[in-house]
Amino acid sequence: MKELVVVGAGVIGLACARRAQQAGWRVTLLDRDFEGDRASHGNAGGIAVSESTPIAVSGFSLKAARWLLDPLGPLAIRLSYAPRLLPWLRVFNQVGQPEHFRRISRALAALNDRALADLAPLLDDLGLAGQLHRRGALTVYETDAAYATDAGEWAWKRELGVRWRPVTVDELRQLEPALAPVFRHAIMLEDWAHVDDPLNIVRALRERIRQDGGQLVTADVAALALDDPGRPAALGRDGRRHAADRVVVAAGAWSGALARSVGDRVLLESERGYNTTLPAATGMLDREVIFAERKFVATPLAIGLRIGGAAEFAGLDAAPNYRRSDALLALARRYLPGMDERDARRWMGHRPATPDSLPVIGASPVSDRVLYAFGHGHLGLTQAATTGAIVGDLLADADPRIDLRPYSISRFNKANPLC
Repeated sequence: MKELVVVGAGVIGLACARRAQQAGWRVTLLDRDFEGDRASHGNAGGIAVSESTPIAVSGFSLKAARWLLDPLGPLAIRLSYAPRLLPWLRVFNQVGQPEHFRRISRALAALNDRALADLAPLLDDLGLAGQLHRRGALTVYETDAAYATDAGEWAWKRELGVRWRPVTVDELRQLEPALAPVFRHAIMLEDWAHVDDPLNIVRALRERIRQDGGQLVTADVAALALDDPGRPAALGRDGRRHAADRVVVAAGAWSGALARSVGDRVLLESERGYNTTLPAATGMLDREVIFAERKFVATPLAIGLRIGGAAEFAGLDAAPNYRRSDALLALARRYLPGMDERDARRWMGHRPATPDSLPVIGASPVSDRVLYAFGHGHLGLTQAATTGAIVGDLLADADPRIDLRPYSISRFNKANPLC
């Protein structure tokens, strides 16, 4: 039986491991802390199949500059970290150029178009099919100007195959009566879905892998080793060597250092996301609501109403700034009056972000025995099952049914990764 080591036990690594296990591989999962918190646990819970445009602010507009000046705004960079972020920002700043924007959008859509079809069998395998809710999502606008500004992007999303429709103010009030009556426009994203709790999926995947013979080994992996061409290895900081026929790197925001250890360059940053979950506000909404101007979302999970959003760049080691969670909650009070905030739980997670918003999926150019599956940013839960299916096909030397060139790590070896 062929052996596979997967580095990282977030939802991406688990989906890859489970798919390989179903194909007959003996799987070992490595993670520094299987019970520890991670982006997979605290995300908003949306299956965001409509998010097929890159997250970038072309030219750092005046609006973005104002955000950067506000330490609690939707986009923040800690000054002490800014110099290390410059190479990432240089590429990020080019993504809004039309030729790049459209190419990247098509590559995101190619993954998202498969997301629900790939997710359904994964949830069936775990007995969690009933925890997926296909009620769409609403993007809401307070002003005519903001709605008009986004018209071009909505038209482009329709070209990409995103199904959406305008919602009148009266219909919005019928769909989500808990929203404050301040919104002038709304869009229904018809294929969006959400789950009861992302953590349920992580735990169920981990337990199924364990039940079917997978080994879960606590290891803080520091590097990869290719000195044995037929048996790549993950090297723990404790000196242990974890070798197998193939290695999958799915360590989220920590994956960059592992790729670099075998000579693969990548631009990867932790885009730190914050949220607050309100257990006593369960049932306040029927579907995820995206507040377009304010850049945050509210999702009705089974464990409570989750208020999340924002992006902070401060690296992997800086302490959380939970005032950002508090700022999001203060915003939500304006639009969801009467929220019951008892027992509120704040959270911060490291979203693994590439500057072009595309994940890294596929073989290392250094060795095809090392596969990469990381960098999904805001779309880890959405694209996990599809990424697992692609990695499973690569392990089987089968056609992954998608052009993997846009997601190759080799794009970062170029002088300009967007070309």
